[in-house]
Amino acid sequence: MTPIARSRTRGVETLTLDSPHNRNALSAALVGDLTAALTDAGKDTDVRAVLLTHTGNTFSAGADLRDPPDPDALVGLLRQIVELPKPVLARVTGHVRAGGLGLLAACDIAAASTQSTFAFTEVRIGVAPAVISLPLLPRTDPRALARYYLTGERLDAAEAARIGLVTAAGDDVDAVLGPILDGVRRASPQGLAETKRLLTARVLKTFDRDAADLTALSARLFASAQAREGMTAFLERRDPEWVV
Repeated sequence: MTPIARSRTRGVETLTLDSPHNRNALSAALVGDLTAALTDAGKDTDVRAVLLTHTGNTFSAGADLRDPPDPDALVGLLRQIVELPKPVLARVTGHVRAGGLGLLAACDIAAASTQSTFAFTEVRIGVAPAVISLPLLPRTDPRALARYYLTGERLDAAEAARIGLVTAAGDDVDAVLGPILDGVRRASPQGLAETKRLLTARVLKTFDRDAADLTALSARLFASAQAREGMTAFLERRDPEWVV
């Protein structure tokens, strides 16, 4: 069964992360299937925009520690979202952790319900938000990002909107998205593609400059002794040995 469900309404292709057994974690399978779905949407002239959403109470729990994607594949997915010549929007009604936040940052527009929560949990298992920084650093408030990167604290939807992690938040996420989707449906395909190119130029420069170094950093950290201890502690539901 594919971890990505597809549907379409009035030119908006909805791609739903549908892997409830691991809370939509970024497994090799999910990354591969989402990449393929985005490729298809990008080529389809009947698709005006892509809406990325989820089943269950978690948008994405981050990297799947049991079946992690190849770092290059994750970089490729994030870049594909940024480069797709159609707007990619995120619809979040649940929790987002670690690598899942990279998906949000890569999207052009992200809307969240007030029930959503967010956290960069990498430091708590001995690694760093390396690859996902490619879209995050150019688009998010740097002082706030320093706090949440370094502490792993949880933040709510209002704070996520304040710091630029999401575009907007509200009690009813579909009410928030309604006028946005109406706007992209009224826009010309050429206008959307060229406007998106203007908006993403700085993000893509970050990919060009830093992708190789951050991919290498991610691989080195995940292979380290502290990461092994952190991931083991997470899976065993205990504190890692460094907690004081």
